[in-house]
Amino acid sequence: MVTEHTVRSFSNELKALDQSIQEMGRLVISQIGDAMKAIVDLDLERASAVIQRDRSVDDLERAVDQMTVRLLALRQPVALDLRVIMAALRVSIDLERIADYAANIAKRVRDLKQAPMAKPMAEIVRMGDHARAMLDDVLRAYLTRDAELALQVWGRDDEIDRIYTGLLYTLRDSMAADQQAVTPCSHLLLVAKCMERMGDHITNIAEHIQFLVRGVSQRQMGGPAGASSEGE
Repeated sequence: MVTEHTVRSFSNELKALDQSIQEMGRLVISQIGDAMKAIVDLDLERASAVIQRDRSVDDLERAVDQMTVRLLALRQPVALDLRVIMAALRVSIDLERIADYAANIAKRVRDLKQAPMAKPMAEIVRMGDHARAMLDDVLRAYLTRDAELALQVWGRDDEIDRIYTGLLYTLRDSMAADQQAVTPCSHLLLVAKCMERMGDHITNIAEHIQFLVRGVSQRQMGGPAGASSEGE
């Protein structure tokens, strides 16, 4: 027999799951910002801190994984409750991947310090700022179950892709014009690729929100044009 206490307890556990995602998201946003500051200022100390804090993100991802396994095993959720748990698990995985890319960016600071290149850095910073804003909005969409906001974030990844493509051409031209630019440009290409992949994982989170709220994936909906609300 399902008691009021059981329902309240389950509800509290689902709230705790959301709180863990919120904590993880805030840390990942901070990681992106600090990684950007480290690479712009060629700050080895800040870069090292980003790399070290990646372990904290990993710990939170494992905690969410354990919580979801426990809820699935003990509560045997269905319908919306099941989607809440599955979405939290998927979101935590994407957040952990984004944090990994932030740490990878921080690891490039030492190499760039040997041969800094200021010119393409503005575009790198633009990608970073855009990714942070997207992640902040998509986490808000997740916590408020706002499928429309998630859809907007999903479409904003095009800007990151556009900046990334332009940066590829810029760095390619720099390498062709100056042999000494090959090494630093190669590192910046890897940084730009990390930023581009962050954008992809943020759109994944937006898709998980569509699944959570509407019960279908973004791909099943056919992208923005196919978005429509469905009942529970």
